[in-house]
Amino acid sequence: MKKLWASWRVEYIRSEKVKGCIFCQKPEENKDSENYILFRGKTSFVLLNKYPYNPGHLMIAPFRHLATLDELTDEELFEHFDSVRSSVRAIKEAYKPEGFNIGINLGLVAGAGVEGHVHTHIVPRWNGDTNFMPVLSDTKVLSEALASTYAQLKEIIARNMRRT
Repeated sequence: MKKLWASWRVEYIRSEKVKGCIFCQKPEENKDSENYILFRGKTSFVLLNKYPYNPGHLMIAPFRHLATLDELTDEELFEHFDSVRSSVRAIKEAYKPEGFNIGINLGLVAGAGVEGHVHTHIVPRWNGDTNFMPVLSDTKVLSEALASTYAQLKEIIARNMRRT
């Protein structure tokens, strides 16, 4: 049997599982680097996905606990999608991806991992990033640690984001 080491996952295995909404709790902790929060705007924030599909996978969420896009004010909606646009620019600068998956899963049946708090995923993609590992062995190999991704994107995102 071949072994694939993913030593960074031990932190998740040993950690106390968060009860409640991570998008409400993490900003209140004021531990941005520990929680991988890249940017705080007036109405929303940007953070790395702690269990990414690819390096640079991040999420944007409003500070208010809202389940749908209809509940966002115009100001929240603008800042949210302006943050999507700015985040894509930052990821392009840092990682030079060949494409992106950008999505919002509304409701459990749609794949929402955090149901009840609307958020947008941005996943950079490269030709060949889906290879034999996930297809044959249900294993995804990530080539960069989260702390490195955070350091790479933090400065670029701060430079590219608007502070409304």
